[in-house]
Amino acid sequence: MSLLIVGSLAFDTIKTPFGSIKKTIGGSGAYLSLSASQFYRHTKLISIVGKDFDMGFIKKLTANKIDVRGVEINKNKETFHWEGLYQADLSTRTSIKTELNVLKNYAPIVPNQFKDANYLILGNFHPDYQLEVLNQIDSRPKLIALDTMNYWMDIANKKLLQLLTLVDLICINEEEARLLTNEYSLVKAAKKIMAAGVQFVIIKKGEHGALLFNVEEVFYAPALPLEDVFDPTGAGDTFLGGFMGYIAQTDDISFKNLKRAMIYGSTMASFCVQKFGVNNIISLKQEEVEHRIQDFIDLVQFEISLDKEH
Repeated sequence: MSLLIVGSLAFDTIKTPFGSIKKTIGGSGAYLSLSASQFYRHTKLISIVGKDFDMGFIKKLTANKIDVRGVEINKNKETFHWEGLYQADLSTRTSIKTELNVLKNYAPIVPNQFKDANYLILGNFHPDYQLEVLNQIDSRPKLIALDTMNYWMDIANKKLLQLLTLVDLICINEEEARLLTNEYSLVKAAKKIMAAGVQFVIIKKGEHGALLFNVEEVFYAPALPLEDVFDPTGAGDTFLGGFMGYIAQTDDISFKNLKRAMIYGSTMASFCVQKFGVNNIISLKQEEVEHRIQDFIDLVQFEISLDKEH
């Protein structure tokens, strides 16, 4: 069995009210794979970097048991670079600069040894790239998860709607859910997305947790209250990576197990926001993760008795 991840490796320049950092390692592929590998050691990554990328980071991915044979190195172009500014609430973000570089006209190639993946995450890429990956897979994975964003909804909506008929799960934030469906109610938005062909919908609500929907059930996972939050960049990718890593480890796609996976994803996201970039998830120890999962259990677990006598 294996978990295949398709996503970007990038340089991020980030400014928040609590500090700033220039050209730190980021990109959906970095967050997704590092988070997933915390729970599942058969994680494979497809991505592309430029001539300026830090090859030492590739070695760190390998040290985390991530198979990087699908990472292409373009020696003629520079690595994808994004620069963003966060406001005081850390939920309002302005993109200052987006330099596609190696991602411009990128055609992802799935190595032969990656084509039998049991689980697949299509990270935040152009829908054309995501469709191209699906076309190269030999047999359909047990669960295909899709991430996307409002930018693709604006410029490639038809392709995105096509993807909804081909994947099992979509993971987006509440703003994106409303934009995609034209529905303000998140319940109505989720129902509309499922009607398009998706079996499971995850709607992320930032510091207010995340919702998981299928046709018959809804589950809410809270975010862990944290004293210090420095950088929310990549938190959504880290959430989805942890979620899918746990699913791949347990090899169980029942709604009951997906609910458990929500807590594992939320746990990883809580680590991500406490430092800039991937710096807090690249060297996590198992006991740290287990301790924080227990924090989540303590947060949501309670006993209640309904008194039927009035």
